[in-house]
Amino acid sequence: MKKRGALSLFLIALVVFLTGCEKSLTVLDPKGPVAQTQSNTIIFSMWIMAGVLLVVYVLFVFMLVKYRASKAKAGYEPPHDEGSKWLEILWTVIPVIIVIILSVVTVKTTNEVEGVPKGYENEKPLVVYAASSNWKWHFSYPEEGIETVNYLNIPTHRTIEFRLYAFGPISSLWIPQLGGQKYAMSDMVNKLNLVAEHPGSFLGKNSNFTGKGFATMEFEVLAMPPAEFSKWVSDVKSKEPKLSETEFAQLLEATQVGRKSYSSTHLDFSPPPEGENGGHNHGGDSKKEEMNHDTHSSSDQKTENEHSHH
Repeated sequence: MKKRGALSLFLIALVVFLTGCEKSLTVLDPKGPVAQTQSNTIIFSMWIMAGVLLVVYVLFVFMLVKYRASKAKAGYEPPHDEGSKWLEILWTVIPVIIVIILSVVTVKTTNEVEGVPKGYENEKPLVVYAASSNWKWHFSYPEEGIETVNYLNIPTHRTIEFRLYAFGPISSLWIPQLGGQKYAMSDMVNKLNLVAEHPGSFLGKNSNFTGKGFATMEFEVLAMPPAEFSKWVSDVKSKEPKLSETEFAQLLEATQVGRKSYSSTHLDFSPPPEGENGGHNHGGDSKKEEMNHDTHSSSDQKTENEHSHH
């Protein structure tokens, strides 16, 4: 009776736990090829681990039953058994094989999700610059000439090439139902390719702790058919104001803002840290620093020549 009560309590606790994890289990509800590949890898790893646990528990019960204490006569001495060479080889080789299998699958999956998803290699991607700041997300569409803050609209069945960087601490862009996370840093641009094959609203977040506003760094990703996406772009370009350098500076200083849309981007006056603008400050002060460096070098050379003349 006690065993049945304990089993019932365990099942109830398991149901409650899984219900509370509904939000986090979105990684197992993929809506794109990248997320599907990662979900398959996670499930495969879980089956491997479940198999290992099953073998361990079966052997555990077997050992308890076979070698349990019994009522032996006084002075009883158990027979002497030598160790088994083949058993020792077996329980050494099996873990090695498991690690090799998981390593091969992981390396293969990692290489696959780093590139453009299969079937989309010959299509032009939609480039979106995703920049983080305390504690906001700025999404710039350079080809469309628009920018959004704290929300992202994308077309379905088209590769989205995210170019990630940060105005501040390291953040991590993560849309669980579309793919894994990748870091956004202040002095370089990282690329992340994702595809949404189903229309819908998906949760996006920062998966790297960045301070007190970290919990609010969530945004909506709305995947829509290409025709609807084109109409949305046209509406933003015709109805929303342009993003000025002054307003962008105010956005960066603000700790939290709501959803915003602009009919221009910050990329012209605050370029991302790539190409000739690579390095700190997103290239904004690089020319000034270079000019100051050249001026100081010229002054030092002039002073040195004067000393040599004297």
